[in-house]
Amino acid sequence: MTLWGGRFSEPTDADLRRLNDSLPFDKRFADQDIRGSVAYTRAIQLAGIITPLEAEKIVDGLYRVQSEIASGNFEFQPSDEDIHTAVERRLIEIIGELGGKLHTGRSRNDQVATDFRLWAMEAVDEIITLIYGLQTALVNQADEHAATLMTGFTHLQPAQPITAGHWLMSYFWMIGRDVERLVDAKRRASVLPLGAGALSGNPFAIDRHDLAQQLGFDAISLNSLDAVSDRDFVAEILFALALLGVHLSRFAEDVIIYSNPSFGYIRLNDRYSTGSSLMPQKRNADPMELARGKAGRMIGNLTGLMATLKGLPSSYNKDMQEDKEALFDSVDTLKVLLPVVAAVAGTLHFNVEKMRESLDEMMLATDLADYLVKRGMPFRQAHHIAGEAVSLAEQRGVTLSQLSYEDYKGLHPLFESDIHTVFDFDQAVARRKGEGGTAPESVKKQVQRARLMLDRAQK
Repeated sequence: MTLWGGRFSEPTDADLRRLNDSLPFDKRFADQDIRGSVAYTRAIQLAGIITPLEAEKIVDGLYRVQSEIASGNFEFQPSDEDIHTAVERRLIEIIGELGGKLHTGRSRNDQVATDFRLWAMEAVDEIITLIYGLQTALVNQADEHAATLMTGFTHLQPAQPITAGHWLMSYFWMIGRDVERLVDAKRRASVLPLGAGALSGNPFAIDRHDLAQQLGFDAISLNSLDAVSDRDFVAEILFALALLGVHLSRFAEDVIIYSNPSFGYIRLNDRYSTGSSLMPQKRNADPMELARGKAGRMIGNLTGLMATLKGLPSSYNKDMQEDKEALFDSVDTLKVLLPVVAAVAGTLHFNVEKMRESLDEMMLATDLADYLVKRGMPFRQAHHIAGEAVSLAEQRGVTLSQLSYEDYKGLHPLFESDIHTVFDFDQAVARRKGEGGTAPESVKKQVQRARLMLDRAQK
């Protein structure tokens, strides 16, 4: 028997059932649905709808249903439209018609909104824990390679020397913002809709604040229409996950490029590399390519939901059933992806000598300009003269350090006999020691701050 069929003279068409029923995907709400029902049982008891003995029987029955589902012994029936229907149907089978009192004043509209928020809040916590694993791997590698020099790029063109630790820490802070967004989205998800009914509120004296406390919500919804139709929390979490996917994709792209033999900066551990079915020599960074590809999938989940929501009228509409699979998919994707990316990051081998060999003195042209700035020249003028030095070296087919003192003196009288001290990569990097810079001592400070943040966050 359906929960709503009394006014219809014919059964629902089988094709419509396949379209309408959400049990295949919302059955993962089983635990949340039962927790919400247990709390609601106590609420209607306090409101005088059922007696303490009836409440005890209903709660016992709900826990039995929960046990059956957890053990895999629960038998879903063709009449089970969704997880709410299935739980209530089995509850009535176990304790009789008393089970029908549980739904008093409650609608599946506020019920599913409550279940989904509970599930989403727990999913956010799981994803954040996995992000911490990746951040830890990045910090450990950055600590080890705080002084390892490498080429830094802009526009994918050689720019200035940096440290490998600085490169790694850039991703630590990047995905740290993803954690902040998820925490913020969870805060807004932590609003109880239960008690809103179908759209107009609950006619019984339900203590919604007590319900919120029982279920771990921070607040209650203040408008019943908004409560049953609000899916902002889904969109916000999907956005945070999609942006996390984008950041993982950017890290993946760097790893793919740097592990290419043409660069040879890094090498993936054998456990996280794949080969070719035809070419025996191939060594592919497939995990990183999958990370890059799955970002598009998560962006699609976000845009799909936004397109669904943008034309909905007030209150609950069946379109909202489309909110769940998008979030389920993004969460499931990241649960598989994040541990692998963390493992790749934690086991990367850095070819330190190859990275250093890639450094080109042309990357020190800015340091050449800075040399003149320290002697009082405006930067714009210094930039121009440094550019002339670059041009002269290119014309002669030599490096900047191979230009003589006389060559530099001919470009400008502010150049002195110590000019060649500029062309030291270690010193060039060490000079960037301001907070947030690439100097080893600055990277070490980043690492210390990052470890402290992780320790605090995981306590």
